[in-house]
Amino acid sequence: MTQLSLQPDLGIEHVAELQAALLPHLDDEAPVQLAGDQVRRVHAAGLQLLHAFVRDRAAAGRSTTVTLASPTLADAARSLALAASLGVDSPSGEPA
Repeated sequence: MTQLSLQPDLGIEHVAELQAALLPHLDDEAPVQLAGDQVRRVHAAGLQLLHAFVRDRAAAGRSTTVTLASPTLADAARSLALAASLGVDSPSGEPA
């Protein structure tokens, strides 16, 4: 299993950094867990990139989840109805 920590700022000006961190793991055969506990700021562009990463891995039969989502990340994902597609856990550890 590959475990990565999401950066604290997923604002549009940091999407390139997020993409650079995720891209090497797009074809990982092992499940990927993205720890979201440090995320403090989110823009739609950051969520769109996360969604595309999870979607593309799922299309290839690969598992990806976001664990320990910060309240900021979980709220942003819910507001865009992406929580389920990202596999975002709520802060309590229960699936969103």
